[in-house]
Amino acid sequence: MEEKALMAPEVATELGSIRIADEVVAIIAGLAATEVDGVAGMSGGIAGGIAEMLGRKNLSKGVKVEVGEKEAAVDIFVIVEYGVRIPEVAVEIQDKVKRAIESMTGLKVVEVNVHVQGVAFQQEKSAEEEPARVR
Repeated sequence: MEEKALMAPEVATELGSIRIADEVVAIIAGLAATEVDGVAGMSGGIAGGIAEMLGRKNLSKGVKVEVGEKEAAVDIFVIVEYGVRIPEVAVEIQDKVKRAIESMTGLKVVEVNVHVQGVAFQQEKSAEEEPARVR
């Protein structure tokens, strides 16, 4: 693959050039999305799960980006917590991701598509609630 296919277009300055990799934009988007209350996690599919089992956390898990010369489009795949208002959480994800990418990279974000892939239920605290059988 050519380097241009993996990197965002180059910006020339007086001192040299600046290139931001698509992976960097994806990491920014993923971190911004996980900071939203009501997001239980990102949905990354099988490959993301294997990487986590091997001890390498993929920070861009559940994020797909398309980066042009001046604009970016983002698709985010999330799992929400049970009981939250999904439309409100999705709008907040869109807002935070857009602001984070635009402020950190200077790219204009034209769309942030939020795909809710599942609902996470709270784990019951059965070990704490049950009385000890043996003392």
